[in-house]
Amino acid sequence: MGKRDNRVAYMNPIAMARSRGPIQSSGPTIQDYLNRPRPTWEEVKEQLEKKKKGSKALAEFEEKMNENWKKELEKHREKLLSGSESSSKKRQVIPFLLYCYPC
Repeated sequence: MGKRDNRVAYMNPIAMARSRGPIQSSGPTIQDYLNRPRPTWEEVKEQLEKKKKGSKALAEFEEKMNENWKKELEKHREKLLSGSESSSKKRQVIPFLLYCYPC
């Protein structure tokens, strides 16, 4: 009387994978990663020195640009302050903002 049972038998996926055997890996193995060429300690030191030299040049450039910007701000501040001295009764200069408000 078992003709009406049309269920499929359960197949364990892990057991099925083991029965097929080991798979062929398409990529490099762990051993390949461990045996890959690496730089020597001297080469690493040279690379670090090159990075430091590059960052020094960038730091010097940024410092020079900051100095130029400070000079430009000083000129602008002097211009605003000299203009406000003559008309100090009319307008008040706010030091960090570029806006002037009537008194």
